[in-house]
This record gives sequence, C-alpha cells and structure tokens, in this order.
Amino acid sequence: MSCEIGYAEVTIQDRTALLGVLREIAKRYTAHIVCFDAEKLAGRAHAEAALQHAHRSFVLGGAISNSFEMEALLYAAGTRQCSAAVSFGLHEGENHLYVCCCPAPEGILRDLAVHMPFGWESDEIISPQKAARLAVLFDITPEEIAAVGHNRIRDLVLERVALLDVSK
Repeated sequence: MSCEIGYAEVTIQDRTALLGVLREIAKRYTAHIVCFDAEKLAGRAHAEAALQHAHRSFVLGGAISNSFEMEALLYAAGTRQCSAAVSFGLHEGENHLYVCCCPAPEGILRDLAVHMPFGWESDEIISPQKAARLAVLFDITPEEIAAVGHNRIRDLVLERVALLDVSK
C-alpha cells in the first residue's frame, strides 16, 4: 500500500469533531487517514513502519483491531492496548502531526489542508529530551541504549514496533 505522509502543526479545539471530518474525507476518497503525534514518534521512519506493519497485518489476517487506523496506532505505540495507542494520535490542544493518507488519491491532501495546514517537519534529529521521552514510552532501558549507543534510539523504537508482531 502506498501512503503519502505530510507534516502538520495544528491546534485542535474539538478532537471528536475533527475526527468526524477526517472520516468524511477518508470515505469520500476511499482512503485511510492516520494522524500520529510526532512528539511520540522517532521520526518519519517510525510512521512509515507503523503503516507498513498495519497493512501487512490486515493482508495476512492477523490484525488486532477492526480498523486500519487503529492498527497503525497500535504499531506506532508498540502495544496491543487500544487505550494506550490512542495517545499516539491527535489530541486537543497544540499538535505536531504526521498525517498519513493510504492511498493518497489526487485532491485528498488539498481537502485535508483546509483543516490542518501542512508545513515542513522539524529536524529528524532526536534531541536528548525526546530520546528520554521515547525511552520511557517504549520501555527502553539504559542498558539497551548503552549497548547500541545514544544516537540509535530510533532503531530501538523501530524494534519495539516490529516486536508487536511477536507478541500477538
């Protein structure tokens, strides 16, 4: 499945209303729209991995959830718990999002941009503060970080995403 991934910064007043709008746009284009909280992801590669794993789980018949969107959030969070995975999506207040359209038919990004303006994503370098946050979110121990090096936190997070397949 080919997906287009954009980056948006948006302040959300009513999460439920925006999710309704996203569902309508997705339905109109026969596509899936997944919004990942970029603050909880180890970059664009993390979003891509979650989408790929979710797609494969549906193709192979091993999906945990009933929707592609929730399956992608489960992989992004590296958990089987929907309640934990929801926190990896959009929320009320200021959001920095990876907005993913799978597939991305012509016009869908234009329609989405009305509700969430797309821009340039911040640098893919993971700051020490974000690395510490990711270590907590994904239960990455100091020993694991020491074994691979501080600059490889992204690899450890992507490993957690892939390990969800093992824990199914």
